[in-house]
Amino acid sequence: MAGTNALPLQQLIASFDSSCLPKILQVSSGVYFQGSIYEISGSEVSFSTGDLIKVINIELISVCCEDISNNDKFELPINHAGLFRIVPEKMAYSTIEEMVSLRPVSLDSCLPFTFSTHSKMTFGNFTLGCGKALTVLSIERHEGEEDQIRCHVQGQQEASAEVCIPLSSRGEFYECESEEVFTLREIMSSPSLRSRKFHFINTTKYEHPLVLSPIYQVHAVMNLRKNVFKFPSSLEVDVVDVTEECKDVNFVMPLSLTEVISQPDESFPAVVEIMEGPDTSSPFNCSWLTELTKNEQMVFHKKGTSAMILLSSLKSRKAQQYFLVSQHYGGRFRKRPRVFNSVYELYVASIEASGLKVSVTKNCEEAEEEGLPVLSVGDQLEVVRCERMELPCGSSNEPKQSVEALFCYRLQEPDDEDDDDDDDDDDNVVKQEDEREEILLPLYMQGHFVEILTDNKKYRLKDLGKNSLPLDVKVVSRDTELESDPLAGFACLRIEGAMLEPIIQASFLHTPNHCFEIPTQWLSMSVFFTKDPLPWPSGQPPKCHVDKVTEVKDTFFYEFRKQGSSDEAPPPRPPKRNVLSSKPPKKPKHKKKSSKADKLQHLSDSVPTNKLHNLTINSKKRPPAPPPPDSADDQPPPVTPRKHSVAEMTTDKALPNTYVKIEKPMKKGLLHDASADVDSDHDYETVDDTLVTMIKKAQEDIMFY
Repeated sequence: MAGTNALPLQQLIASFDSSCLPKILQVSSGVYFQGSIYEISGSEVSFSTGDLIKVINIELISVCCEDISNNDKFELPINHAGLFRIVPEKMAYSTIEEMVSLRPVSLDSCLPFTFSTHSKMTFGNFTLGCGKALTVLSIERHEGEEDQIRCHVQGQQEASAEVCIPLSSRGEFYECESEEVFTLREIMSSPSLRSRKFHFINTTKYEHPLVLSPIYQVHAVMNLRKNVFKFPSSLEVDVVDVTEECKDVNFVMPLSLTEVISQPDESFPAVVEIMEGPDTSSPFNCSWLTELTKNEQMVFHKKGTSAMILLSSLKSRKAQQYFLVSQHYGGRFRKRPRVFNSVYELYVASIEASGLKVSVTKNCEEAEEEGLPVLSVGDQLEVVRCERMELPCGSSNEPKQSVEALFCYRLQEPDDEDDDDDDDDDDNVVKQEDEREEILLPLYMQGHFVEILTDNKKYRLKDLGKNSLPLDVKVVSRDTELESDPLAGFACLRIEGAMLEPIIQASFLHTPNHCFEIPTQWLSMSVFFTKDPLPWPSGQPPKCHVDKVTEVKDTFFYEFRKQGSSDEAPPPRPPKRNVLSSKPPKKPKHKKKSSKADKLQHLSDSVPTNKLHNLTINSKKRPPAPPPPDSADDQPPPVTPRKHSVAEMTTDKALPNTYVKIEKPMKKGLLHDASADVDSDHDYETVDDTLVTMIKKAQEDIMFY
């Protein structure tokens, strides 16, 4: 069906078969406006008047059933299990041949069927009366003779006969209700059956005649559209078959960057045009990204793979930055000490490089039951190996637990001079320089360590990528080939990981010699190859300068970490602690300088325990409040006397609070205790009275506040 005759898409597609494809259709008109968008099963299909559609395949997916009594429509899948029966036509056929032609192509498989004649007919010596029903049994074909149908005639009193009727016999013939049943697939496979009306059998839901129409899934391509797309043939648009007129039309198919990588090497270099630029969530943060816009042309020089290193700046007041750097970067780096926050991190780092030495940056108290040794700031450790250690059990009945631990040497240094001369542990401190002490650190132990580096060598980036990562470095000499080296201004950079990425080396038409590498797996955009000439003389490609540093966003870093840590085993968990048998952590054995807190603790230890318990502010057992004074005895408070000197306080009695009236018996008791302390041989009794006054005043200040 060609020419300029517009037909509904459904009708034209139904007339096709696989042998006549491909076909080129042009959108003529429809019930939708130009540029209408159809949302079909989550796929967006847009057609405009004048669009060319190249149909390359059709697939039968369902059947449209239309009730001719009320024009209601519904769809059934092609594998629907229901059966259908032909509705006899009410029109009369003038010849046997006309009636037979409307039967399925394979007439023999659809036999028998029944029809009736409303005219008297004579065949030889056999006369057929009006209203007789005839059942077609077979078709008789003889060479050189006219084709005939052999029919069975039911006579009176159960008498029957067979008669042969030529196909050219004329009369008035009508179809009778047939017992034949068909499936949807059988009906759709026969053009003659598709033109008939049917009704369901064994159901009362749809008793009216139905017209069945096939619905195809159309596989097609369009000019400037992404790959092969699919849409149903039931779209209400009119199309024209223009296959003959558009034989030479080139259907441009856009390609994603991953599809560009699969193109042969002979396709490069080439001029491409961007059909769909990258979205706003692109993980790159570089200058060339903003120029990747729709309809922009660029040059794809070549494809390949590139070894890259991911660097990050350390967290500071400024936002953290990330860079994707080619291993051909010409600058030089110097290692910086790494920071570790757990023993497990030390273990992982020691696997890559033996002889790791670290310094402790935070104190760690000893926990004997968990196998945690004491660590002090400044301790130097040398990691040796990983082995198993047994944890001490709480009781003899408990089984011992075995955990993995890191065997280390503690390189002890001489301690500083201690200010506390009364410390009894001076004789226990070891003062031998560079003496090695063996310790075991469980892998689940938390800690804070910094690497001790003695290496002052300058490295290339490609050499550092072979070390255990992450690794902290600093640029000590910039890449002289770069106009502005963005890595040279950072005090410290961290090498997060190394990767081998498929890339496309590209440039823009106005600067064909300034190239950059596009990692195809990290950028989503579509292009198509044009036939435009390259922006340089034939056979004289320019010398390309390739960018070696590309800034990326934090989303790139998170995705990279997510991909790289999928197979890593988690750090070991600490053993379960037995609450009943757990002991309080012991004090560190290392001698430390006395502090204010230690002196306060020493002072509190010199006060008798029972007195301090009664005088503490936070004690739950406080002295009862005095009863309110009588109104008759109310007197104005006396004038506060001047403060006594320290010398007077050591000999005189402690004065009561003049702002709170205290009963005399209580006052006498306190004074009696104080006077008894004067003649005592111990000097802490005076300190006790002074402490009493200080604590009472603190209580008053707190209550007043």
